[in-house]
Amino acid sequence: MSKQPKYQQVADALRREIDNGTYGPGSRLPSEAELATRFDASRNTVRSGLGVLVGQGLIASSQGLGYEVRKHEVFKLNASRFENLDFPQNGDAYSTDVTNAGRRPHQTFRVEMTTASDFVAERLKVDPGTRAVLRFCHRFVDDVPWSTQATYYPDWLVQAAPRLAEPGDIDEGTTRYLAGLGIEQIGYADEIATRMPTPEEARLLEVGPGIPVLLWTRTGYTADRPARTTITTFRGDLNRMNYEIGDLSARENEAK
Repeated sequence: MSKQPKYQQVADALRREIDNGTYGPGSRLPSEAELATRFDASRNTVRSGLGVLVGQGLIASSQGLGYEVRKHEVFKLNASRFENLDFPQNGDAYSTDVTNAGRRPHQTFRVEMTTASDFVAERLKVDPGTRAVLRFCHRFVDDVPWSTQATYYPDWLVQAAPRLAEPGDIDEGTTRYLAGLGIEQIGYADEIATRMPTPEEARLLEVGPGIPVLLWTRTGYTADRPARTTITTFRGDLNRMNYEIGDLSARENEAK
């Protein structure tokens, strides 16, 4: 006889059935009453077991609709070529990568004058509170929230590249726009971290309990100083990042 609490037995049994495909992505689980009968348990016990799976990001609950297995259609982002100007692009890197993956990109956009936080100021090598332009994108893949992207540009750069402060998007992408002005970013420093989302991040990305966010901070450098810091916040369950570094010809040879 199992020594595990009954609610944990319920959670483990349902997790196995989700893993083996008995309940596939998007399918609904039996009702609490049906599960209570199946497991010979109270509805409170069943609800606790379901709560374990909600906390692990495996299922989601909707009031009046029961529990549904989460869909995990992962988007793969090649971070090493995301802003490589030698890589053919139609517009910015986000739109190009999503379109090339056979998916549909969509984003909302805003520009505002702000001041650099301690975190941003440290990376841009300016004093905290210095004026900066924030370009903020809320991005979607096939109408599913994918990421938010907050890019901060120091005031000196905005003076040299005034379109950065204009309210509309820049069709060719900001990296190409700056390069066209002779302001080429020749190096990047990336920082990657994970944590649970803030309430605002959870709202924008529509993440439920138990799902972390992936934070990708990239600071772009010209030959003599940092030009911008971009903080991208991804849904942790729907994204995968990869880098390609060095000579990978052996990988291509292996595939033949």
